[in-house]
Amino acid sequence: MARSTVSESVGIVFQLDRNDQQSFETERLWAAPVRPNEFRILNSPFFVFGVSAEDIVSAVQADDGVFHFQRVVERGGHSTYRVFLQRENTIEMELFLAHWNSIRALGVTFEAANNRFISIDIPPSSDMQRIYGLLQRGESEGVWVFEEGNYEATAGRVA
Repeated sequence: MARSTVSESVGIVFQLDRNDQQSFETERLWAAPVRPNEFRILNSPFFVFGVSAEDIVSAVQADDGVFHFQRVVERGGHSTYRVFLQRENTIEMELFLAHWNSIRALGVTFEAANNRFISIDIPPSSDMQRIYGLLQRGESEGVWVFEEGNYEATAGRVA
């Protein structure tokens, strides 16, 4: 499947749950139009729960031209986890890279909010059990802590 470029994409605003104790009220994700008012998410969220890259979502355009998330229409099968590096660890350090390279070898990618906070995208064909074990190992060794943003076992239309 060919991915859309950013120039063909729109930003979709997602309202964040105030109970999650985040300092942000919204997050904007890039998405490509696929049908009227439906868009394929192009990047991994940092704060939104329940949505992953490749999901198709519906969004409505407000009077000011901004698109606002309504609901997930179809799951792309990708899962999202967030990793918060601990102590002095950064994504450039050998300790992180030693742990990350085992995960990356399983087809997982990440986007960095900064050098200590990343959002990882796990494609549907990945060995989720093995990846989760590697995430747990990194956490038990004090490299990072992680949380699940969205776990998907299957792809397909949402009822």
